[in-house]
Amino acid sequence: MSRARVARRIATAAGIGGGGISLLGGAAVGVLLAEVRLARRTVGGSDAVPPRANGRYGSAFSHRTDEVPLRLGVLGDSTAAGQGVHRARETPGALLASGLAAVAERPVTLMNVANPGAQSNDLARQTALLLDLGAPPPDVCVIMIGANDVTHRMPPAKSVRLLSDAVRRLREAGSEVIVGTCPDLGSVEPVYQPLRWVARRMSRQLAAAQTIGVVGLGGRTVSLGDLLGPEFEAHPREMFGPDNYHPSAEGYATAAMAMLPTLCASLGVWPDEDERPDSRRGEGFLPVAQAAAEAAAEGGTEVVAAMHVLSGARGRWALLKHRRRQRLPDTEEPATTEASPA
Repeated sequence: MSRARVARRIATAAGIGGGGISLLGGAAVGVLLAEVRLARRTVGGSDAVPPRANGRYGSAFSHRTDEVPLRLGVLGDSTAAGQGVHRARETPGALLASGLAAVAERPVTLMNVANPGAQSNDLARQTALLLDLGAPPPDVCVIMIGANDVTHRMPPAKSVRLLSDAVRRLREAGSEVIVGTCPDLGSVEPVYQPLRWVARRMSRQLAAAQTIGVVGLGGRTVSLGDLLGPEFEAHPREMFGPDNYHPSAEGYATAAMAMLPTLCASLGVWPDEDERPDSRRGEGFLPVAQAAAEAAAEGGTEVVAAMHVLSGARGRWALLKHRRRQRLPDTEEPATTEASPA
């Protein structure tokens, strides 16, 4: 069965509250259990608390008192929180806030409620924290979730349903939403075959199903793929942190460079010429399930609902984009440190 068909079935099951389909046959369980035990001994892991990065970014524009700061919310797991780095400015939230401030030429207030170890069933709590702060809702939210759902064997349909519920609530509150889909766990270097193949298959299927659910609610997705692939495969020592699992500062910067154009485009502050699909870069309109499957296989790929091609014989259509990455501006520490919601 193709990845697009499996992703469509998962997303359909999520919509009707079903448990979804199993992505792994029982015959491989014995071999996998042995591989899991080996991987747990090899992959480090970190209990360190991620640095707090909440606060105001874009100090160069702070003199513009007539400009209301943009509000950026970040939700998700340890990757969204920035686990594995030691400085606030190295976290993905700080990188995206600094980049957005530079492109929009406005201050940006970052509110990060991500929780290390979180699965999709924590998104409802995080969403409530973000929306119940007694302030206007975020202008845009970034969600990075899914890896722990795979490793804890959460049914994929349940995972997609929980993510969709969070996206729906944020969209109803008026926020744009960008989801960094489940990373390719097969890219974690100490994981060996056949576990590597299974991890890659399961995480890509979940990423494709996440895309179908998010795009249907008016959000956008960016595939984190194999943690943005060639760079991580070619330079694992630089891209992964000391625990061999979470990205390093350079790894987070690579991921942020891929997500920043989509973040800016959702707020209308990205160059208009980049909004037109370019067939030379493999961009174009596809049925949403096919676009989701292709994006899951190639890190840094954006999927957004097609504005003028909403449905057809093969269901809803989406625009597949490979946006040009730009180097991030010099990232700053937050000008004011705000207490994170407990």
